[in-house]
Amino acid sequence: MILIAGGTGRLGRILVGRLRGRGESIRVLSRRPPPGAVGGASNEVEVVAADVRDRAAVDRAVAGARIVVSAMSAFGMKGVTPLQVDLEGNANLISAAEEHGVERFILVSVRGASAEHPMELSRMKYLAEQKLVESKVPWTILRPSLFTETFQTALCAPLLDGGKTAVFGRAENPINFVSAHDVARFVELATTEPGLGGAVTDLGGAENLSLIQFVDAFRSALGVTGLVKHIPRSAMRALSYLARPFNPTFARMVQAGVVMDTTDMTFDATQLMQRYPAIPLTTVAAAARRDYGTSPAKEP
Repeated sequence: MILIAGGTGRLGRILVGRLRGRGESIRVLSRRPPPGAVGGASNEVEVVAADVRDRAAVDRAVAGARIVVSAMSAFGMKGVTPLQVDLEGNANLISAAEEHGVERFILVSVRGASAEHPMELSRMKYLAEQKLVESKVPWTILRPSLFTETFQTALCAPLLDGGKTAVFGRAENPINFVSAHDVARFVELATTEPGLGGAVTDLGGAENLSLIQFVDAFRSALGVTGLVKHIPRSAMRALSYLARPFNPTFARMVQAGVVMDTTDMTFDATQLMQRYPAIPLTTVAAAARRDYGTSPAKEP
């Protein structure tokens, strides 16, 4: 049986479908699983409603699992922090996996995770990586770039709904995006591929695009138009600071926008594509056509 922590999230739902498709027995661990969150297949997928901060609940969820996949993240979630989920929650999962003799632990981290990273999420993911490497559990660490689908939802879907959107800062900084569907294929591969064991693997898409180019690729793929406004970088920095005491989740998201506008977030996927030719990397335009190809466009 494979346990997927965060199985009701964007990546988790895709992964559940892929693993079920090859006949795997799946258990999903989720803090608040909504009805039908795993494709409505309650008779096929066991869903455990539990908080990863609860060590006893995590222990019960891990019991009987052959493989544990941590696909969870606190980024954008209200009421929890990266410290609580991405570090302490993963620490509980790793400890339980050790106790129950799990055959492999697959941690989905983030590309660029480090102890000095400006974003708390990346720092907590890095510390979780260290705990996993130091554990007795056979491990695989995957570090994906930003998910294409997340930014389609945040930046591009508003063009379809209201004919306008807003981008962070100058939006000229090149950024690597990778489809969550492609990442799910790598996670699936990690459940069987010995070559990914005991390794930290960066995952990225074939394109490095600025946010303006990202939106343009979406518009061109679907033949839509719309107004694109910019949120000034200075305003974002101020918002990140001022919102911290009242809405830390929003503050973290605004800070992420500043980092995206000022940090090198490019990735050369040449070696990844050469090593894994069976997993073609999805372009932003292809993802737009796949996910929004039947959506009606609205003029501004």
